[in-house]
Amino acid sequence: MAERERRQAPPYGGVFHPRTRVMDSADIQRAVWRMAHEIIEANQGLDDVVLVGLQTGGIPIAAALADALGSIDGHDIELGSLDVAFYRDDIGLRPVLPEAVTDIPWNLDGKIVVLCDDVLFTGRTIRAALNALNDYGRPRIVQLAVMVDRGHRELPIRPDYVGKNLPTRRDEVVDVHAEGVDLGEMVR
Repeated sequence: MAERERRQAPPYGGVFHPRTRVMDSADIQRAVWRMAHEIIEANQGLDDVVLVGLQTGGIPIAAALADALGSIDGHDIELGSLDVAFYRDDIGLRPVLPEAVTDIPWNLDGKIVVLCDDVLFTGRTIRAALNALNDYGRPRIVQLAVMVDRGHRELPIRPDYVGKNLPTRRDEVVDVHAEGVDLGEMVR
């Protein structure tokens, strides 16, 4: 689940109750392949392209994109992970809960970085990721790939590659997992 929804999950809040499955696993696979082709086309190949998945939801998306890009292009693509917990702008307003270790084993100078996440909501996690990337070099370009763009942006951030645009109410919750994408709500 996206970071904001994760904060509402136990032990802090309620339990996620899915109402509708908006994408199944085949839909996710098709979206990944489409986004992979878009990445290759937009960057005129994969020279200097690296994928960085945001902990935790973006890691499976980045891995799936890396597999698809490798199958299409025939080359392995560098894959890293980034935890932005200490870069968030709400760090004094809620507990800091690092999800996992950041793993970017190469310098990002001159690279084309494709940040990968499961759900784009307010844009604040992506803002934190942009700040965190500066610790690993100065990329030539930073692009954003998300499985679901649900709207409600609070910052001027827009994805370059989207699996599905899914307009939602602010109180709804989007959960991306291997079996699909569910829309529901948190119940206390």
